[in-house]
Amino acid sequence: MQDRSRFKRDIVSRPAERFVPEAGAEPFPGYCLVRLRGRGAFATVWESTTPTGQMVALKFMSSANAHSTSREIHSLQGIQRIRHPYLLEIHNVRSMPGYIVIGMDLAEASLLDLFLLYQDEFNSLIEPEKVLQYLSQAAGALDYLNARRHAFDGKTVGFQHSDIKPNNILLLGNEAKLADYGLATPMNGPTTPCFRQGTLDYAAPEVFLGSMSDSSDQFSLAVTYHLLRTGAFPFPPPPQQPGRSFHRPPPHVILDSSDEYRAVMRALSTSPQDRFPTCSAFIDAVAAANNIELARDRQQQTVTAKRRTSTAVLFQATTRVPAGTPPLI
Repeated sequence: MQDRSRFKRDIVSRPAERFVPEAGAEPFPGYCLVRLRGRGAFATVWESTTPTGQMVALKFMSSANAHSTSREIHSLQGIQRIRHPYLLEIHNVRSMPGYIVIGMDLAEASLLDLFLLYQDEFNSLIEPEKVLQYLSQAAGALDYLNARRHAFDGKTVGFQHSDIKPNNILLLGNEAKLADYGLATPMNGPTTPCFRQGTLDYAAPEVFLGSMSDSSDQFSLAVTYHLLRTGAFPFPPPPQQPGRSFHRPPPHVILDSSDEYRAVMRALSTSPQDRFPTCSAFIDAVAAANNIELARDRQQQTVTAKRRTSTAVLFQATTRVPAGTPPLI
């Protein structure tokens, strides 16, 4: 008689065939990949059709460890239930051999794409009004995400996005939406240990020490603002694998307005408690320093930015995105 235990061992030890994302491939019944929209170190984003014919974005995050996959999916499912006008909606979270797959709204471009387009096509920076309009929307989403008001694992928590940067702020029509919640960290106190650091160029100093604070996202938003306003990072690149002994040098902030300088320096404070109470408060401060009025219509859920003058509005931000600009991860 055959030894059935041998068959069982063979079944357990034989790995499932790994899916290869490519144009025309079907990761799930009714979904067909159309074209690659972005590639990062650990993920790719594909434009895909759905069983109903709609176009969505599918993000394939590499995940070979069963324990980390389970943890990531659990965190993503907690985030998936959160709704805000400026959070990119997550439709579903699935797993397949080698990947976590996140179904999301399809964006036209990212804020990084727009930044690079202005540099390449116009040799200039994005207008301050437009930068502030988009970042005000992102700040509103961050404040909602950060607030300890969300049910998760039987606790009321806030979430730190943990990877704020221009290519995680996506543009859909006239709106900026926060994307990429793969690193989101639940917080039920002012600090919590963090196991992943996000993009180090934007990371707060406490992150290098192994913890996340209530205002870590605000620090990253301030780095993002400085890059978009000046074309430069306020810090030199950190080492690829910084140890706990690593400390950022003081920021080199290059802004003409003293009020704007002070606002950015406050948001970049080494001490989390010395930063602004909210991300929106930081954006309001730099807007005021630039004599720009941010008008938030809570009923229409829109934000407009215009420069104040004594007689007329010289410029009002428009948010049309050039066609054919693909998003990055």
